[in-house]
Amino acid sequence: MSKVAIVTDSTANIPPELLSQYNISTVPLLVIWDGKTYQEGIDIQASEFYNKLGQSDTLPTTSQATVATFEKVFKNLSEEGYDILTIVLSSKLSGTLDSAIQAKKAFPDANIELVDSLSLSVPLAMLVLIVAKAVKNGATLAECKALAEKALSKIHVFFAVDTLKYLHKGGRIGGASRFLGTALGLKPILELSNGVVEARERVRTSKKAHSRLLELIGEAIGDQKPLNSVGILAANAPDIADFLLNECKTRFKPQEIMLGTLSPVVGTHTGPGTVGVAILAGLEDDLIK
Repeated sequence: MSKVAIVTDSTANIPPELLSQYNISTVPLLVIWDGKTYQEGIDIQASEFYNKLGQSDTLPTTSQATVATFEKVFKNLSEEGYDILTIVLSSKLSGTLDSAIQAKKAFPDANIELVDSLSLSVPLAMLVLIVAKAVKNGATLAECKALAEKALSKIHVFFAVDTLKYLHKGGRIGGASRFLGTALGLKPILELSNGVVEARERVRTSKKAHSRLLELIGEAIGDQKPLNSVGILAANAPDIADFLLNECKTRFKPQEIMLGTLSPVVGTHTGPGTVGVAILAGLEDDLIK
């Protein structure tokens, strides 16, 4: 039986111990700031990034993972005899999937499959880790790809931002553009839907926004069983993240729950203070039992 390795990108921000446990490889996206290019998770970490963001007079930009970095990872894994499943952030938000497609062409004899997660950050990590469990249980490359595609349709993501300026400046604002120019002080609640950012609603305070996130997640869960996992995502907002984590544990009782910091690339486009909740619900498969 062929062995399978998973490749993802740095926006998933999966902890090193889980990367090692499940043999997951990560390809870095890039942050460009004041003329210097950083590889996310290698040259710049989230804590350093948010500290600098709060003090800097300039804003960073970002760039997709390169073809060369994918080629290096694919070469190493294929030489070790692995079939490769690559699951990366939404192609509607980044050109990273295209880089992976180009890199795959350099290895025509390797078994490499690609999945557009239509997501990023914590929900991407949730998707990768659910497939990693299937790999541990002996799933084939085809089975892993089918599971990933099945699972991504069962992920819901809602988040609140302090300001739309970062999404607007970075060009990732999507359907949330209709909230631009509205009354100051209103807090936008957004949804990641089919790989793009969409406007959901506005509330008057941050506290109401955080409560509304929990209500929206409850509505999305409905009567779906099992509630496979819940993920809390936050950009330099530890107190709010802890609140959401504890509330989700109490209210929803997921099989698994994770807390993730938005990576520098994602934080560049959302800004500090962003918080959100993602769920994976209703996924039943013998490969993950």
